[in-house]
Amino acid sequence: MKLKEIAAFSNILSPEIADIAITGVTSDSRKVQTGYLFAALKGVKADGGQFIADAIARGAAAVITDEDHAGGLSVPQIKTTDPRLALSQAASAFYNKQPDVMVAVTGTSGKTSVASFARQIWEYAGFAAANIGTTGVFSPTRSDYNSLTTPDPVELHRVLVELADEGVTHAAMEASSHGLDQRRLDGVKLSAAAFTNLGRDHMDYHATIDDYLAAKMRLFTEVLPKNAPAIFFADDVYSEKAIEIARQAGCNIKTVGRKGDFIKLKRLEHERFRQHIEVAINDEIFEVSLPLAGEFQVANALIAAALAIETGVPPQAAMKALERLKGAPGRLDLVGSTENGALAYVDYAHKPDALENVLTSVRPFTTGRIIVVFGCGGDRDKGKRPIMGEIATRLADVVIVTDDNPRTEVPEVIRQEIMVAAPNVQEIGDRKQAIQAAVAMMNTGDTLIVAGKGHEEGQTVGDKVLPFSDHSEIALALQARQKED
Repeated sequence: MKLKEIAAFSNILSPEIADIAITGVTSDSRKVQTGYLFAALKGVKADGGQFIADAIARGAAAVITDEDHAGGLSVPQIKTTDPRLALSQAASAFYNKQPDVMVAVTGTSGKTSVASFARQIWEYAGFAAANIGTTGVFSPTRSDYNSLTTPDPVELHRVLVELADEGVTHAAMEASSHGLDQRRLDGVKLSAAAFTNLGRDHMDYHATIDDYLAAKMRLFTEVLPKNAPAIFFADDVYSEKAIEIARQAGCNIKTVGRKGDFIKLKRLEHERFRQHIEVAINDEIFEVSLPLAGEFQVANALIAAALAIETGVPPQAAMKALERLKGAPGRLDLVGSTENGALAYVDYAHKPDALENVLTSVRPFTTGRIIVVFGCGGDRDKGKRPIMGEIATRLADVVIVTDDNPRTEVPEVIRQEIMVAAPNVQEIGDRKQAIQAAVAMMNTGDTLIVAGKGHEEGQTVGDKVLPFSDHSEIALALQARQKED
């Protein structure tokens, strides 16, 4: 492919370099091969400009740079004020294929569930579908785990080509604040987008909550085409502000929830393993038995249904599909129960609003105690630690503070920062022992929530990722308890 085709966003390509053959695109100099276009990006920990010489030595045919690194190179430069945007546009042009229908969902919580639910609804309606996000890439032929909510643009577009080649026509992806701020989605051609909610998260990256919201809203102000459907959960505290930003950007607003104008939630009844809902769509009433616990899952399901309806699924089919949904891995995921019927769940809640949502959601069907085991990750937003401690002690009956992913921080310090606002809790640093202790104390009517890691299968301690699964540890503890009885 010619450089002029990949760098169509640039109007400064001279004729002598426009026809240079490009064989690949990357922002990692270690991956450069002969003929590659290398993007020198400024990161949090390193400046890609430091690796331009290495990229050229490895065979880079051209380099995307900003003005700080302009001049004096032996290969052509494409100078731009926004190299990240240029990389996304170049990756999109180089791979140049994606599923016909692409949607993206942003928000603090619920992205994984919404993307998964959208895929399941499309599949029920007969479309070959996929979802991309925190838990990996899922399609009719693959289930690949990865750890990035929004992959880097080169990896993302490579995956989109693979999905399109396997016949996927509809795909949903998560749009993280990091991914949006770093322009990772800017080359994706979207048919619709959605917003779930906003709470405290990533305050180690964003300076303020307003900056965090602004990053989320780039999905609607700069990535989503004008007049394309923009689905919003109407009942969140930030809904009104987010909707107004999207409306000013020219989006076609569709809202769901109790205040929804597109899908209106009229009635909700909780059961232990499911919820019965009544919704109105275009003056037609649908009664749905949703096989998921937690009111927040109702919101996620309605957002996914709206995305599906706006991308070709009849409302009747979408509502029927809701009755067959399976929860995303690690999202209020029922692991098992004790001999006396107490339930044990895993949930990915690792931020204040998510922890509050999950604890609130299990209260209606918990006749005994809510027991929660949780910690906070190291090298991340420290301000949320006492907030989560307060939420746990206010909404749960028994709280065990343990280690999450301490990373390079001292685990004991993290736990103490949680317990500043969480008096009279149990502290068990070893996560396995904490889970065992929680399972051992479960009585009839109790609900156990092990929160924070969800689907993850490792625990990051220092610079090492040690094998660890909340799901597996709960299952083992339940088995051990049964043998004792």
